[in-house]
Amino acid sequence: MKLIISIAQSLLLARWRQTLIAAIGVTFSITMFVSLLGFMNGLNEMMDSLFLNRTPHVRLYNEVKPSAIQPVYLSPAFRSGHHFIHSVKASSSRSDIYNSGAILEALRKDERVVGVAPKILLQAFFREGTVDITASVNGIEEYQENALFHFAEYVVAGDASLLEKEPNSIILGKALAESLLVNLRENVQLTTADGERFSLKVVGFWQSGIRDYDKVQSFTSLSTARKLLGKTQNYITDIQIRVKDITAAPALAREYSRLFNTSAQDIQTLNAEFETGSFIRSLISYAVGITLLTVSGFGIYNILNMMIYEKMDSIAILKATGFAGRDVKRIFIFIAMSIGVFGGLAGLIMGFLLSLGIDQLPFRTTSLPTITTYPVSYDPFIYVIGGAFSLISTYLAGWLPSRKASRIDPVVIIRGK
Repeated sequence: MKLIISIAQSLLLARWRQTLIAAIGVTFSITMFVSLLGFMNGLNEMMDSLFLNRTPHVRLYNEVKPSAIQPVYLSPAFRSGHHFIHSVKASSSRSDIYNSGAILEALRKDERVVGVAPKILLQAFFREGTVDITASVNGIEEYQENALFHFAEYVVAGDASLLEKEPNSIILGKALAESLLVNLRENVQLTTADGERFSLKVVGFWQSGIRDYDKVQSFTSLSTARKLLGKTQNYITDIQIRVKDITAAPALAREYSRLFNTSAQDIQTLNAEFETGSFIRSLISYAVGITLLTVSGFGIYNILNMMIYEKMDSIAILKATGFAGRDVKRIFIFIAMSIGVFGGLAGLIMGFLLSLGIDQLPFRTTSLPTITTYPVSYDPFIYVIGGAFSLISTYLAGWLPSRKASRIDPVVIIRGK
């Protein structure tokens, strides 16, 4: 084996320029593969975080829906007939969650649950001159929202903690504040759906990165939201749940719906479109990276083919002096794998350095206040895939020429010389 390695090194050094070009091809392919996949995965993680940071894994609420059993079904005289009922109205069910205190206590004791955040959702009108702007008011517990959904990170002006400290305070979506022409510490006039008017002090601006969403969002404390609606201390309309295993969210949503007699919504149902987009972007990135590696493999194949044609006499002498066909095959596979190993290792290092460079580039936009540089992922899986594919592609590129070299008849070559 030492002699085989020595011969392979001699052949590599004899054509060092071609060897260097092949190694550079592998290095460039791996570099682009790692940096492209890292950037695309980082972009996917950023896009997912914009959704996941504001979405509970399971949401409990009371859905307004028509009654499944209509009065005509209960009448014995009409049970045997066919019923055609039009314009069915929703039943007069309560919008708040019944027995919410016991439900919250039970959820906090559940070991599968990371955290729980109660919420009150109501519709209101903000008065701007003679125009009423419709918006949603979210009554929240600021510390719970911050712990579970990173609420404070999206407050681009003001202080999120003032919601609990100052009564009758509110945080407006930045786009909504621009429509209302209001500044910090100023008051806004809010009118509830029941016609009650309140004056609230603006203590912050909130920005999610989706402008249309920011135009209709505002946040206040639970106590202030209950005051706006004239409700009691235990009134809440939503319970937001974060679980340890996000893949178990659909099953937990069904379980909690049956257990607590509420409607339930899981994140995987809401996140289906985002996951499809992330999958397609990753698929395109892998396709481009594998194409680059395949092209570099063809370069190695061509170089080894040319080396075999030029070294026919050397191969014939090796076989005439006692080297078997498998020994000749090992020599050329060793040459190919040497190019793959050194080129792949250099490519992984260069790809990591290029990813670091991209990660330091400033990326500032008003729609994404929490993002300051281009997003890059350093997932080890990307580097494992890049290194493994470089070895596989170079091995296949060296196997076909080495197989041809192992079948050379030394008598034919020597007779020709």
